[in-house]
Amino acid sequence: MLREAGLRVSLPEFLTLLDALDAGLAGYSVDDFYYLARSALIKDETRFDLFDQVFGAHFRGVETLLGEQLGNIPDEWLRRQLELTLSAEEKARIEALGGWEKLMQTLRQRLEEQKERHQGGNKWIGTGGTSPFGAYGYNPEGVRIGQSESRHRRAVKVWDKREFRNLDDSLELGTRNMKVALRRLRQFARQGAADELDLDGTIRSTARNGGMLDIKMVPERHNAVKVLLFLDAGGSMDDHVRVCEELFSAARSEFKRLEYFYFHNCIYEGLWKDNRRRYNQRMPTWDVMHRYSADYKVVFVGDATMSPYEISYPGGSVEHLNEESGAVWMRRLLDTYPKSVWLNPEPRERWDYTPSIELLRELMGDRMFPLTIDGLGEAMRSLL
Repeated sequence: MLREAGLRVSLPEFLTLLDALDAGLAGYSVDDFYYLARSALIKDETRFDLFDQVFGAHFRGVETLLGEQLGNIPDEWLRRQLELTLSAEEKARIEALGGWEKLMQTLRQRLEEQKERHQGGNKWIGTGGTSPFGAYGYNPEGVRIGQSESRHRRAVKVWDKREFRNLDDSLELGTRNMKVALRRLRQFARQGAADELDLDGTIRSTARNGGMLDIKMVPERHNAVKVLLFLDAGGSMDDHVRVCEELFSAARSEFKRLEYFYFHNCIYEGLWKDNRRRYNQRMPTWDVMHRYSADYKVVFVGDATMSPYEISYPGGSVEHLNEESGAVWMRRLLDTYPKSVWLNPEPRERWDYTPSIELLRELMGDRMFPLTIDGLGEAMRSLL
């Protein structure tokens, strides 16, 4: 089912899961099996949501699974598993309504007696009733079986709750999700003082010395990527402040060698670090290009939504009289920094209807990507 859904589960990963099951790591808990299977089979956090959907579909018939297994599981095991999910208030409520023994005894009896699906009512395992067992009903001492979400938030156990829905490839990014996507842009190097133990080197050197310990040290391994971040600020970008703040926060966390500058709509002869002082503390774009070497990766962030004249003609800027067009400055930057991408917070389906986006997309050599998890991942791969 995972492969049919597009998840690339390899045979070694599946064998790892089988070995873990043989070792008893999941026991009789569907929750434990969920985390074990996800750890063994899924290596990309952005695919967790799809895994959750497949897992939920596979275990949607969990009533049958419980009915087959309950006869083999001691009551104490079931009770301990259920206690893990309850608050003190919920435990007290169960005790007041008959206690754990009554709850588990009745569940076993119902599973043995019931032979078909039940809708409504207050006894059988089913949906929409007041029985302690089932889904979409109400009972303060309930065991939820086969329900995709909580209604009264009183069920003892939720087997098929989806997690990590915010990691879907089509959604805009949160700070944590951005960090996951930005980590694709990694080029590790060892530079600086040797302050980390080189275990493999120590073993080899000790062996060559006839067993006499010979400790070897190496510099710490770190991400050597250098990034220049150019952020559009003001105007139509006010609608995208939140996502840009999250991207900025994630980038500063992931890249130790990060430099950033602001611009408005399109890049001209000046850039700035502080929007409050944009008119009196600008750095010439020429100085930026000479200060930061060509091995920097450049990321432009903006909606690219403006009058086409602001890109194509001298004097087109809405803020000052620019002697050279934005297109001229963009080409200079792209010639200096061949590894460059543009991240656009506007939905991709709007791009074809905005002439300025088409102009900048052409200038970028089609290296414009939407500011989503999938788009950011593509952008990072293109910078490698």
